[in-house]
Amino acid sequence: MAEQQFVELLQTLLKPNTEGVKAATATLNKEYYTSPASLTALLQILTSHESSALRQLAAVESRKLVSKHWAAVPADQKPTIRNQLLQTTFTEDDKLVRHSKARVVSAIAQYDLEDGQWGDLPPLLQRAAVEQNAQHREVGVYILFTLLETLGDLFTENLTDLFTLFSKTIQDPESMDVKINTMLCLSRIAMMVDPDEDERSLKLFQDAVPHLVAVLKATVDAGDEEHALQAFEIFQTLIGLESALLNNHFGDLIKFMIDLASQTEIDDEYRAQALAFLMSCVRYRKLKIQGLRLGELITTKALQIVTELGDLSAEEEDVTPARSALGLLDILASSLPPTQVVVPLLKAIGPYVTSQDPDYRRAGILALGMCVEGAPDFISTQLKEILPLVLHLLEDQDIKVRAAALNGVARLADDLAEDMGEEHSRLIPALIKNFDLAITQDQKNERNLEIIRGSCNAVDSFIEGLDTEDAAKYVPELVPRFSQLFEHEDYKSRIAAIGAIGSIAAAGEEAFLPFFEPTMRALGPYISLKESQADLDLRGVVCDSLGKIASAVGAEPFKPYVGPLMHASEEALHLDHPRLRETSYILWSTIAKVYEENFEPYLEGCIQGLQECLQQDEAEDEVQLGEEAKDLIGAEVSIAGKKVRVVSATNDDDDDDILDGIDGDDDDWDDLLGGMSAVAMEKEIAIEVVGDVITYTRRKFLPYFQKTVEIILGMVDHEYEGVRKSAIGTLWRAFACLWGLEEGSGMEKWKPGIPLQVQPTDDLIKFGRLVMTGTLQILTTEEDRATVTDINRSLAASLKLCGPAVLTTESGTVVKELTEQLVIILTKKHPCQQDLGDEGDDEVMEESSEYDWLVIETALDVVSCFSVALGPSFGELWKIFNKPVIKYASSQERSERSQSVGTIAECIGNMGVACTEYTSALLKLLLHRLSDEDPDTKSNAAYAVGLLCENSGAEQEILKAYPTICAKLDPMLSEGQHARMLDNAAGCVSRMISAHPTHIPVSEVLPRLVQFLPLREDFEEHKPIFQMIFKLYQSNDATIQQLTPQLMQVFQKVVESPEEQVDEETKTKIVELVQYLQSK
Repeated sequence: MAEQQFVELLQTLLKPNTEGVKAATATLNKEYYTSPASLTALLQILTSHESSALRQLAAVESRKLVSKHWAAVPADQKPTIRNQLLQTTFTEDDKLVRHSKARVVSAIAQYDLEDGQWGDLPPLLQRAAVEQNAQHREVGVYILFTLLETLGDLFTENLTDLFTLFSKTIQDPESMDVKINTMLCLSRIAMMVDPDEDERSLKLFQDAVPHLVAVLKATVDAGDEEHALQAFEIFQTLIGLESALLNNHFGDLIKFMIDLASQTEIDDEYRAQALAFLMSCVRYRKLKIQGLRLGELITTKALQIVTELGDLSAEEEDVTPARSALGLLDILASSLPPTQVVVPLLKAIGPYVTSQDPDYRRAGILALGMCVEGAPDFISTQLKEILPLVLHLLEDQDIKVRAAALNGVARLADDLAEDMGEEHSRLIPALIKNFDLAITQDQKNERNLEIIRGSCNAVDSFIEGLDTEDAAKYVPELVPRFSQLFEHEDYKSRIAAIGAIGSIAAAGEEAFLPFFEPTMRALGPYISLKESQADLDLRGVVCDSLGKIASAVGAEPFKPYVGPLMHASEEALHLDHPRLRETSYILWSTIAKVYEENFEPYLEGCIQGLQECLQQDEAEDEVQLGEEAKDLIGAEVSIAGKKVRVVSATNDDDDDDILDGIDGDDDDWDDLLGGMSAVAMEKEIAIEVVGDVITYTRRKFLPYFQKTVEIILGMVDHEYEGVRKSAIGTLWRAFACLWGLEEGSGMEKWKPGIPLQVQPTDDLIKFGRLVMTGTLQILTTEEDRATVTDINRSLAASLKLCGPAVLTTESGTVVKELTEQLVIILTKKHPCQQDLGDEGDDEVMEESSEYDWLVIETALDVVSCFSVALGPSFGELWKIFNKPVIKYASSQERSERSQSVGTIAECIGNMGVACTEYTSALLKLLLHRLSDEDPDTKSNAAYAVGLLCENSGAEQEILKAYPTICAKLDPMLSEGQHARMLDNAAGCVSRMISAHPTHIPVSEVLPRLVQFLPLREDFEEHKPIFQMIFKLYQSNDATIQQLTPQLMQVFQKVVESPEEQVDEETKTKIVELVQYLQSK
């Protein structure tokens, strides 16, 4: 081999000459790297060349060739090569080259040790790790780390010896490199330890944790950024491993990190890293944090950090401790119960929002806004106290506080639209006042622009929570104001105003018609913008708003604009702008909803675009683009029409990043990181839109149905949870659409129970089985709670709409499997209810975050709909569901008691007489809940008791309880009561009379009942009330005859009401009764 030419070619690779590098690379690959001699030549350069840059390149290249050529290197040369490589690694001055050499050592050792060669290497390294020479110690430990990466199994038999060694090296008196390398080693060992099988190694690792913390603290105290960031990253890695590794010290570790994050005297980078670690802990170890009751501490400390936001604009994106603290509050609120986050936050922010310091006032409202999404139900109960604070801050003299208050209104409205909408008369004038003040000020001032945008965004979020009648009042005030921004020089202000106009139109409906044509003329030109990224961003928001406008004005007025808008949306798919593509999909959904089957002319292009999206290749090539691309790290770029992710801006081989050492096939890390990418998120939206288009276009979609469904069926087990969730939801919607079409074509309405009494078509049966099989496969192992929640919703809706057919399989039913999964969820043992890596053996927490409760609440809905589909045969299943459902009826949480009692009521009604054997236990529980302090729980209990009296065959037991029931219902039947409670109490009394008329003093009860008719809220209870009235008329009851004049007024109100207060059958009977009474 021409060694001089070989060296020259390598040196060419180091020169900034693209063509030269390409030519040299081609020559090396073709003429040199095919021969084993190239490996020995590279190793010679690596161990002896004077240029550190060339040594580094030789390390990178030789490591690539070890697997290809090392076996072919003559055996008599190997000892010398190994010895030279190892010795020069110990003495290498350049740290980067030293680490790269270490990886070459590891690459060779991977083959030699497995072949029984180089057996003295591990003990030699262990001796080197405690030598007098600090660099030798550093190299010895680092090579051990690289061996643990590549040959971890080799060390499983002597982990104790390694722990003994590392207990010394982690406390190295001289070298921080030795300590950090030891941390790297321990992180690799942590991946190998099985806590259940190796308690000794677990204990030894736990003993090492305080030393790991000490190293991190030392790097921070010394301002040693390189080592500190490595240490933080190692702790992030440990959070993704077995929870037992950190459990003994978890509470102390959390306190250390939050204290570190709170120290204003240390570098912001370290504080942000500590907050990032805490976010990971809350996300993946929330049950541990909840059990240790650390939520309040983290919340109050994070709130204090938010005060440091300073003069940063709310729209800047720099990572700072204050911004990270806001992100932490967001995760805390969605992961922990309100008692540990929102309650202490609300207690704490009082002094903040009344402080003389504007930074504190802003911090208070920003922190509150970040917590709304995670705990909307609880915060809705506190709005009476919160809104005066918000209104006060909207009048604040400091402009940045007002901007924060506007942000707070938007966040509150996003999740509490109806509750906030009730306060429109106070809030909208305050929003307009802020807008008007800012619009007259300097339009170059970023703070003023923040107020303008904030006002628009607040209206955007707020207005759609109003009743149409209320929203209509504000349309003439708001549209002219915001329309003047359509040509504003600040693109962000334009975007905010245009977005708000769409929401105003959607909320105001007909009231927007006078502004419709001028708005369309003003916005029309924007749908073809494509000159710049800003243009495309603006185009996306315009299309979104035009969709809302279409919904507001209706099909006919919007008809002239549909063609151009659909054309523009199809063109947008090819402009290489993910957000614009997603906007096009959502627009198609909206237009399909407006035009329903008349959307047919656009279906072909729409479906083609959606299918192309769903069939995109998600393989993300990872590329290194050189130093000039460092700003693109982590981003996706398009190269030759294919999406690739930039993972590095250099070409070095320094792999100290612990994540780089994790095997790409490691399932735990795949699960942790998920399959989320820009393409996957785009697919999630596209699948949702497919579901919408199927639902709205119905029969017109049938030509595209099979292929589309086949594509989506293949995505049920996608890596990204968002795709899994939308795929299962859309498949069930598709099934429901087919079912509705078949019923519309004459298929008989289903009847409850298995075996099926009504046989669906073969196509329906086959499709339903495919969807149910895919659903249960995912449900069994799904770790994402939002996906499980959506699966529950889909199952509940499908059981209610399509009945028991969805439960059948070729060999029987899925009743057993589905029941098992529901019980697992109700007992909080499902994978989505566990911390990462836990198996559900820990103590079950009584309290839940609102998102965690949603998983259980929707499972209770499935239980209810299960009873709808099975009817009386559900009685057998109640033996299984009885205990886990009833448990929540005694919860400390009002919402949990209410939901549980409501589920019990539905199940009683649906299983009918099969509830008889459960009468004693249910009656005892429900009588107790009739005295509940929560009106919703009490209301549901009244509903349930009425159904039990109506359906149970245990007459003596029921009749014995009649006096107690009546006594508990008595205070519920009075003016001023909670409307739904009164309605359900009236329904309960009516069922009791219908079931046993001689055991109720009708002459006393009926006049009192009639005065509350018609019902005010729960119109479903009209049915048992009118059935009772019909029965009393049929039996010529004297009391009912005397009440005829009052009842005639009730009948008229119910029949003529614009609201559908009774079903058609009941309405017909009312009309017949009225005619009969008038004829007398």
